[in-house]
Amino acid sequence: MSQMKLLSERRFWPLFWTQFLGAFNDNLFKNALVILIAYRSMSLLGIGSKNIVAACAGIFILPFFLFSATAGQLADRFPKWRLIRLVKIWEIGVMVLAGIGFAFDNLSLLLIVLFLMGMQSTFFGPAKYSILPELLGEKDLVGGNALVAGATFLAILLGTITGGLVIAGGDAWVSRLGLMVVTVALIGYVTSRFVLKIPASNPELVVKLNPVTPTVEILRVTRSVKTVFLSVLAISWFWFLGASFLTLLPNFSKDVMFGSETVVTLFLSTFCVGIGIGSMLCERFSRRHLELGLVPLGSIGMSVFAFDLAIAGGRFLGPLDGHLMGIGEYLGHPGAIRVLADLFMIAVSAGFYTVPLMSFIQLRTRADQRSRVIAGNNIINSGLMVISSVTLVALLASGRTIPWIFFMLGVLNALVALYIYTVIPEFLLRFVAWGAANVVYRLKVDGEEKIPAEGPAVLVANHVSFVDWLIFASVSARPVRFVMTSEYIKLPLVRFLFRGAKVIPIASGRVDPELRQRAYDRIAEELDEGELVFIFPEGAITRDGELQPFRPGIERIVEQTPVPVVPMALEGMWGSFFSRWGGRAMTRPFRRFWSRVTVKIGAPIPPEAVTAEGLAERVAELGGWDPPPPAESRQD
Repeated sequence: MSQMKLLSERRFWPLFWTQFLGAFNDNLFKNALVILIAYRSMSLLGIGSKNIVAACAGIFILPFFLFSATAGQLADRFPKWRLIRLVKIWEIGVMVLAGIGFAFDNLSLLLIVLFLMGMQSTFFGPAKYSILPELLGEKDLVGGNALVAGATFLAILLGTITGGLVIAGGDAWVSRLGLMVVTVALIGYVTSRFVLKIPASNPELVVKLNPVTPTVEILRVTRSVKTVFLSVLAISWFWFLGASFLTLLPNFSKDVMFGSETVVTLFLSTFCVGIGIGSMLCERFSRRHLELGLVPLGSIGMSVFAFDLAIAGGRFLGPLDGHLMGIGEYLGHPGAIRVLADLFMIAVSAGFYTVPLMSFIQLRTRADQRSRVIAGNNIINSGLMVISSVTLVALLASGRTIPWIFFMLGVLNALVALYIYTVIPEFLLRFVAWGAANVVYRLKVDGEEKIPAEGPAVLVANHVSFVDWLIFASVSARPVRFVMTSEYIKLPLVRFLFRGAKVIPIASGRVDPELRQRAYDRIAEELDEGELVFIFPEGAITRDGELQPFRPGIERIVEQTPVPVVPMALEGMWGSFFSRWGGRAMTRPFRRFWSRVTVKIGAPIPPEAVTAEGLAERVAELGGWDPPPPAESRQD
């Protein structure tokens, strides 16, 4: 996968290994501590080991509530590379305390260390995620986020397993645990020294140390852009869902699957590897740009496989004598592979869901506010994880079975997704466009970099079928405003998608001159706001597969708002189900599905050189077609 090359580049690998080692150390320490408390029946102030274990998650999460606002302010105010180094120095000191706590079996000190580790993660998160766009730029951001997400869950898995193995090794290994975590922290500090030095994004920001006021302000900043805030809520919902699954896995393994401790590790490994693979696949499926269409795909997958996991778990029949099975015996049991496949696909879908959302938040947030928005995301994430814990306790106490809870989580996930995609139709639009380009057809793009990364432009292309606009929507990493005849916009099945795409309706001057004028005014407004506008200058879908003359409306648009025009050629759609090949479109099913479709993009043409005839010739040249004759003079 192309994102793997980032691991050899100075702009990325220091941050990657710094965060990987930190996540590994967090989970090594946390899991070792929890197992130590449980198996040595340690108590504190009359509180039993079970209650202390339950409290450990809250102790680690508490700093996110208390200090995320401060962390976000500091990451915007000061250079992030400097904060990352200071956080790693902090980790070294905390891990020295951990070594002392393990050496003397000092539970009070170890719980303080757990709080301080949560505090360290609180300050590292905003700096880590907000510096990524500055290091990578938009082109490599999805790949970078995918690597970070995949590595984080791999670190969680390795740290959790290592912590268990260390405690299982007895007192000799426990005594060495302090040396291990300090060593990992030291290596993390060394890698942090290589993070590129990028200037502070908002050096004039006044940092307020009182946690209450800045927390309120950060949540206000997070809510300032509606789409960003809803994306934060969507990610927080994932953490609610993920925390619920990970919390239930041990009891699901023991009480429903009749599995031993090794089966719990198998489930956890499957889940973490699945998220890593799903995250890594995001770049390949999105052609290295932000592809919001993967978010609905992920949410659908999480619900579908959660439903199947509930059914498979409810029907699973354990061994007749009820003993707990090891991995080998479990894998040979009927229904075991189905459960593992469901867990794996839930996790893969979660990767599709989270990586584009995080990239979306990073790109759609102002650079001088990015760290604070990510801090707001951390606050809300933490809140949803606490709610998850309380909800599970209440449901289990009421006698609900774990398969029933899995099923309800799938239902709730579907409802949350439906709400988000109704409020932000862009997500659903991108999903349909991605499906058209990658499932219905196989899209290849030549010259994608020629679409301006920012600023206004008009995109033009030949018009072959009724789904051309979905193909072109998938081609552009930026949102596109399509200009379409008003007759198409009235179609009930696609009206919602057109609203999400902010389609501009237009009509012939002979049919509705007022609507036509409003369309030109709207086009000018969108271009003035720096958006991309897409038109099909032929004015209609081709009936013979040949390129038709371009109408002069494009000249009027560029004359009113001088912007560059990007020519495109669409190949491979003639003869498809949605084209007029052989008569009316969409009357002959199973024609040309999953065939190769190619979009060729030419260099932008400056506004002073734009003519309808010249654009038609350029599109014809890109597609290898004969140029059409000049259009007859008409009102356009």
